[in-house]
Amino acid sequence: MVFDPLASPELVQSSIELRRLVGELSRQVRIAVDTESNSLHAYLERVCLIQFSTAEMDYLVDPLALDDLNLLGPIFADPKIEKVFHAAEYDLICLRRDYGFDFANLFDTMQASRILGRKQAGLDRLVEEKFNVKVNKRFQKADWGARPLSRDLMLYARLDTHFLLPLRDLLKAELEEKGLWPLAQEDFWMACHANGVKAKPESPYWSRFSNRRDLSLRDLTVLNELLAFREQTAARLDRPPFKVLDDDRLVEMAKTRPSSISELEVELTSKQIQNWGSQILEAIARGTKMALVKRQPPERPSSAYVKRLDKLKNWRKKVAAEMDVESDVVLPRSLLLALVEGGPEELEHVMKCSPWRLEHFGVQIAKVLGG
Repeated sequence: MVFDPLASPELVQSSIELRRLVGELSRQVRIAVDTESNSLHAYLERVCLIQFSTAEMDYLVDPLALDDLNLLGPIFADPKIEKVFHAAEYDLICLRRDYGFDFANLFDTMQASRILGRKQAGLDRLVEEKFNVKVNKRFQKADWGARPLSRDLMLYARLDTHFLLPLRDLLKAELEEKGLWPLAQEDFWMACHANGVKAKPESPYWSRFSNRRDLSLRDLTVLNELLAFREQTAARLDRPPFKVLDDDRLVEMAKTRPSSISELEVELTSKQIQNWGSQILEAIARGTKMALVKRQPPERPSSAYVKRLDKLKNWRKKVAAEMDVESDVVLPRSLLLALVEGGPEELEHVMKCSPWRLEHFGVQIAKVLGG
């Protein structure tokens, strides 16, 4: 693929354009994919751009201009079309969350790089190393939900997929040369079949601060009211909560409990006081008077579980050092925890999705677990 920094990608903003793109993608053996979301700029994150590249063209699909993206579903689920991502996990989570897409036949250039032992596997580093192109990251924190998209922003977005197909070919050749291609295939398969992020049970706002020893129960009670105010305000403004008030300021106010506007001036800007000063004081007053929150004792695993976990982690760390890779390349966290939970008798069942690891590490793991 020849890189032309002046060539604009094709922007897809209508159902007709999307149908035409899907027809083009369906004829490909492999395509490059990336997404951009607006987590830094909205209360509820959503996918704001989907980038595709073929060997001939770069495309930007604008989900904010389209009512229905279901036409893309069969592309992602088609086992005959390889989808090449870089750091696929988060993209897959977002695409599953927003559109319910299923995935088959994936290649993750970041995971391939990590399996090959690269400690720095960012796309910008790889593109510079392999293609001698330096990517300017100045738009990394851009608001992808803002419209219209500037030309500079579109050119920046297309770089996230433009080099993925030739990069994939180079990395696959390295994997095959080192006998690691079967391992990579297993990890790509697991990425496609991950259960995604399980919804966490509802818990009070203060609970994630409950282990802080510098916070009393009254501090936590006040903090809970301040966090509730922040959450409601962020939702109303469609803004991430940290852009309303950051955690440190809320914690400090929960500890000092200012009771007047003049006392708030120590912690807040004049604009924050003007916008929310009275509401913050009301939240603090409520938290000062209401019943104290109650800490729940943490659920502690058995001593046998902890012992198996420590032993398996130490083994994994040792093998990773020998292979010169990160520990989770040797044994991903999901398999690690399943093995610790199930013990040696569950080894073959747990590792059935990773026969390469079972063949190379199965005997060692069984010994570590006491089998």
